[in-house]
Amino acid sequence: MDAPPFLAARLDRDAAPLVVGDLIALMLLLTVGTLNHSSVEFLTANPLYLPGVFAPFLIAWVVIAPLVGAYSAGAAETAKSSVPLAIRSWIPAAVVGLALRAFVFRGGAELAFAAVMLVVGSLGLGGWRALYFRLR
Repeated sequence: MDAPPFLAARLDRDAAPLVVGDLIALMLLLTVGTLNHSSVEFLTANPLYLPGVFAPFLIAWVVIAPLVGAYSAGAAETAKSSVPLAIRSWIPAAVVGLALRAFVFRGGAELAFAAVMLVVGSLGLGGWRALYFRLR
């Protein structure tokens, strides 16, 4: 038999809850970060601002995470396999997101911001996945 296509081996139906949770976790982290620099009033007055903050990182995540295997069969089995896959996916996704933010979307990619994104994103995605498997 032929080997499965590359992405077919990296996407498993049982990982669907992880997809939803990862996207929510990233949006929550980005929202909290944005609120550290902007007010609720500003975000209310500029309803497209927050989606502009989300876009580069969510685009990067949607492209990179499946390639690395964040939604493979192994990712859906245990926290021991899922958390490292999320972190290994986030690191290149954050780099791509920062590049998109610097060159395509509004914002920059200062070194301090990059470090915060790498650390906070890794902790947020890893933490949410650990909690998911503990409660599942």
